This record gives sequence, structure tokens and C-alpha cells, in this order.
Amino acid sequence: MMQETEGGVKVEVRTTADGSSTLYVPALDEHYHSTHGALQEAQHVYLAAGLEAKLAPATGPVRVLEIGFGTGLNALLTLQRSLTARHIIEYDTLEKYPLPPTVIQSLGVERYVLNPELLAFHEYLHAAPWKEVVHLTEHFLLHKQPTALQDTALPAQRYNVIYFDAFAPDKQPDMWTEAVFEQLYHATATDGILVSYCAKGSFRRSLKAAGWLVEKLPGPPGKREMTRARKQA
Repeated sequence: MMQETEGGVKVEVRTTADGSSTLYVPALDEHYHSTHGALQEAQHVYLAAGLEAKLAPATGPVRVLEIGFGTGLNALLTLQRSLTARHIIEYDTLEKYPLPPTVIQSLGVERYVLNPELLAFHEYLHAAPWKEVVHLTEHFLLHKQPTALQDTALPAQRYNVIYFDAFAPDKQPDMWTEAVFEQLYHATATDGILVSYCAKGSFRRSLKAAGWLVEKLPGPPGKREMTRARKQA
């Protein structure tokens, strides 16, 4: 069944190979997550290669910026990790087209998130007001902003981890420019990292041109490689 985001973008709920849900955007012929497994992709790219790389050596709060809140899956898994983390996680996320409650409910998250506590947190993530910092747990602060990255003045040298989860370069080319990665570079703390499912050569060249040190990592199921970039000292 076709539904709409708050910005009028039509979306359709689809089930991925690992049983978790994603959204399909007919106008772009694009999915919000990998069809090989939305849950597996989020855990592999953003948690394992991103958050965990900064949690272990951290001596204070770990500050995360997510480009594309979408269904809230990355935020939910990060919140879940905060329940056992020693450090506070400050989670900022940008979303130009927030999803209305009807779309969130139709995702059927209860089919693959079996922990009742985590299911409740999924509701809290989406019910939390936009444009406000909300303490969802003792160790998880959420700040949702209904805006595009290019329209946002990011604080300098704030973030330890960036989840770059925009639609693919051929679907949303304005999000994959050198100027965008320069903006993110200035917003990243020294030795901070950016992680993305994307492994295109043009993406990596734009990162390098913006000053990032780029490395290839094994990708999630269905993808040979992914990308992690680091802001050098």
C-alpha cells in the first residue's frame, strides 16, 4: 500500500531478506535500506564499523550525527547499545521528510524487534519532539532536526561518528559532493569517522578531496565493500 511522508514523498513498506522492513520510494526507484537485510546492514555499517570504533577508546560523550533519520533503525540500534555503554551517546539526526505515525506503524517492527523494552524505545524515538534535545535514557540524548544537511549550520569539530545514510549517489547526487563532505569534515572532531554503505569510486574521491583519509571495509550482506573515512589530526 502506498503512503506519504510529511513532505509528500510516496513510500511503500517492503520486507528485506533478513525479515526486517524498509521503505521503497517509487519516484527514485530506491529503498531506504539494503533489500538483502535492513537490520544486518545497519548493524554492520553503522554500529560495528562506526559506533564501536569510537566507543571503546572514548573518555567522554560520543557524539553521533546521522544523515537521514528515515525509519529510525540506526537510532534504535544505537540506543540499544547505549543501554550497556559506559559513555553517554549524544545522537543528532537530520531528516528532511519525516515519516508520519501511520507509516511508522505499518513497518511492523514488532516482527523482528522482539525485546519489549526496545519496542517501547522505538515508539519513544518517533514520538520525541523535533528540534529539542530529549533524554531517552541515562546514556542516550536525542536531537531530531527536520531539515536537509545543506540547510543546516553544523557546529565545528563536534562529532565523533557520522552515519552517512543518504540515498545512493545516482538517486540523490546533491548529497554526494565535495562541498557536502567538506561541511561534514569541519563538523567532525579530530580522529572522528564517517561510515557509509556506499563504496563508489566517485564517493571516495570526493571524500579525499575534502580532506578525509579513506579506507575500504568488507560490506554487509549483498555488498562486497563499504566505506569508512577518518578526519586526520
